[in-house]
Amino acid sequence: MPRFFKTGYFFLYSVMAKEQVKLFDRIISTDGLMGGKPTIRGLRFPVSDVLELLASGMSEEQILEEHPILDKEDIRSALLYSAQKVNEDFSS
Repeated sequence: MPRFFKTGYFFLYSVMAKEQVKLFDRIISTDGLMGGKPTIRGLRFPVSDVLELLASGMSEEQILEEHPILDKEDIRSALLYSAQKVNEDFSS
């Protein structure tokens, strides 16, 4: 069964714009899919891969051109998810 990353969902909803909540909901982790790593829309495309592509210097346009399964919101979702995880790590 998929796990949706809604840690502190009610807090997130009150602080984030509705658009950001929709982006956050695109990140899904499913046991047995990519080792349970967070993925984009439950596809075989881990959030970490999107971040690595950005870190390598690829532009959003280059990523979308080379990986047509993704869209702009997927890249924004990966960035939002990673920011949230960093914030959680520092608040723990």
